Amino acid sequence: QVQLVESGGGLVQAGGSLRLSCAGSGRTFSSYAVGWFRQVPGKEREFVAGISVSGGSTYYADSVKGRFTISRDNAKNMVYLQMNSLKPEDTAVYFCAGRRAAFASRQSAEFGSWGQGTQVTVSS
Repeated sequence: QVQLVESGGGLVQAGGSLRLSCAGSGRTFSSYAVGWFRQVPGKEREFVAGISVSGGSTYYADSVKGRFTISRDNAKNMVYLQMNSLKPEDTAVYFCAGRRAAFASRQSAEFGSWGQGTQVTVSS
């Protein structure tokens, strides 16, 4: 399984921006579709965005569409989540996840590799 490490979380005011990074280890990272999920205490993990192995297909939750952008750089084993126009309801721990398949999924159970998460807090 690929190892994943997230970074880039922090505290930001509503309307601000953050860019999350997900670093993958190993030569097989480019064979993994990647998803970003988020979770708040007491709630289930929620799909945010996904990207195919080539980067040619991307998927977003309706709640972030038009504000968040997922991208990847396979040469650097990196996946990014650019988050703009942040809202207090975006506050959560954000996880990146890898799935050894061509395309991502909106279902967390489809992913076998997970990072440790990074906290994003949006103040009003």
